[in-house]
Amino acid sequence: MLFLFGFQVKAAPDTLALQIEMKQALEEEGLTGAVWSIVTGDGSFTFDSAGSADAATGQRMLPDSRVQVGSVAKVLLAAGVLRLVTEGKLSLDTPVSELLPSIKLENPWSSSAGDHVRVRHLLNQTSGLDNSRLWQIFSLKPRADTPLVEAFPENSTLLRVRSRPGSRYSYSNLGYALLGMIIESVTGERYESYLDKHLLQPLSMRDSTFRFVSQTGENADSRLAMGHFENGVTQPAVPIYLRSAGQFTTTAADMARFAIFLMNAGTIDGKPFIEASLVHALGPPAGTEAALAGLSIGHGLALAQRDRHGVLGSCHPGTTIGFLAMLCLYPEQGKAFFVAMNTDSETADYDRFNKLLIRALDVQPSAPVAMESAPDKSISEWQGIYVPSPNPMAPFVWIDTVFNFVTVRWDGSRLRVKPFQSGERTLIPVGGMLFKATDRTIASHVLLRSSDGARVLSDGLHSYEQVSLTKMVLLWMSLIAGLSGLAYIFVMGLGRAVTASMGRESRLFYPFLSIIALFIPVPFFLQQSFLRLGDVTPASVLLAVVTGLLPLVMAIGLVVGVRRRAYGVMGVLDISAMVGVLQWLIVLAVWGLLPLRLWN
Repeated sequence: MLFLFGFQVKAAPDTLALQIEMKQALEEEGLTGAVWSIVTGDGSFTFDSAGSADAATGQRMLPDSRVQVGSVAKVLLAAGVLRLVTEGKLSLDTPVSELLPSIKLENPWSSSAGDHVRVRHLLNQTSGLDNSRLWQIFSLKPRADTPLVEAFPENSTLLRVRSRPGSRYSYSNLGYALLGMIIESVTGERYESYLDKHLLQPLSMRDSTFRFVSQTGENADSRLAMGHFENGVTQPAVPIYLRSAGQFTTTAADMARFAIFLMNAGTIDGKPFIEASLVHALGPPAGTEAALAGLSIGHGLALAQRDRHGVLGSCHPGTTIGFLAMLCLYPEQGKAFFVAMNTDSETADYDRFNKLLIRALDVQPSAPVAMESAPDKSISEWQGIYVPSPNPMAPFVWIDTVFNFVTVRWDGSRLRVKPFQSGERTLIPVGGMLFKATDRTIASHVLLRSSDGARVLSDGLHSYEQVSLTKMVLLWMSLIAGLSGLAYIFVMGLGRAVTASMGRESRLFYPFLSIIALFIPVPFFLQQSFLRLGDVTPASVLLAVVTGLLPLVMAIGLVVGVRRRAYGVMGVLDISAMVGVLQWLIVLAVWGLLPLRLWN
């Protein structure tokens, strides 16, 4: 037997049955392979695998195959930060600006209310910073040793704080990139080497590293499983700018060791390594609007409270190129699981694997919260339309406002929440302004007032603010008018071109050409790797040019049409179409979407 911190490593009685179920799930979901580990209530753990490590070669996935875990890395990076706090080298309440004076945060709350972005806000994802930009994720420019600071160019709007620090959860890869820089500032060495030596070595995680590892090239490791997309398309790992937010290579066994360490209150051989109070704060949310309003679902210093399949756990998912992973702890029962699949699929049901592992662990179900009487009559005031606040990525706020809103209504006994792009959810009142989804065991949503008086719907990990119906109607009218105008100009222009009635003097000649020009970048995008989506390439430059010229050309066409004065029915229709398109393009420009610069 091997022993780790007093926990035995031994085979679980249902290992074979679990492997059969996992293998079947992989095949039915179209995934290539998986590794997993489970920590049982008696302190033992087992790890196993199924499927292939590389679809191209047919190499089998082994129990000790190395995998990449994406944002699960944040939990380990957070542990490294908390180790520094335990050693007295860092404080959770230190403002980021004091630790990284070269990084300029645009925080409107710092001067008026003294609400600085602090280390704890970066950890618990309440800094109010953006998630990321395309160029920080999809780029082939960074190297394995590219300094983290290169992810934050000067004179940019990247570090604009969009919600009061500490008030709302808003997932931010930028925040964890800053944490990597803070570790480097405090320790005087690269965060990868520091954490490998001062965190992973003491935890006996010998098969893990924060350093860049790939399946090919000078950083290749033959034990690292290949990443995949749908249909077995392989994709080796590449460096990213925000690597401290998602770069970590490990094994299922090492992740079990890490889970045991956390559930041992941060001790190694009975001695404190991370202060117990900090470990206990990893999961429960604290200080946010939702938490103060009574919602216990949310994000702590590194983990999110997860209410799924009748059980409550502290978890963190992770996605990176070609991989998807999940770490879940059930500390009160001394149980945990880790799973990683080497396929990033848009259609697979990954939660199916979580359910299988929960069942294999025999995690005891949580007692469901009972329904209580309905809120008072003021609940009717909360009915209406709510939009993400803040949305994940600032450049796409128009898209999230128009397409990712939710409608809230009270039917007399239940709260009905209808996302625009998915089915309606029924929420049961469980006391005050707390509500529980029918497939959850405890309160899953809360209605609250923000500090500035706005009505907010929160599930602990997403916040939506109520907006006026008038605003949404105007935005949708603008969208419909714009799309209708584009369709009209394209169809009529095509018809007139075919019948040779489209001359340069035609009202629609230049607007029609500008719409046709939108297709010019397409073949260039098809020829380049999707990993260059955020780079300045011929494709992205052409896209910026044609989308930037579109409103200008539409305005020229409108001027030509008005000057001709020979309107008639077709003239009125032509001009109306151009007006519809132009007003929509102006709206998009005001909201920052035009010209469309993917590298911005």
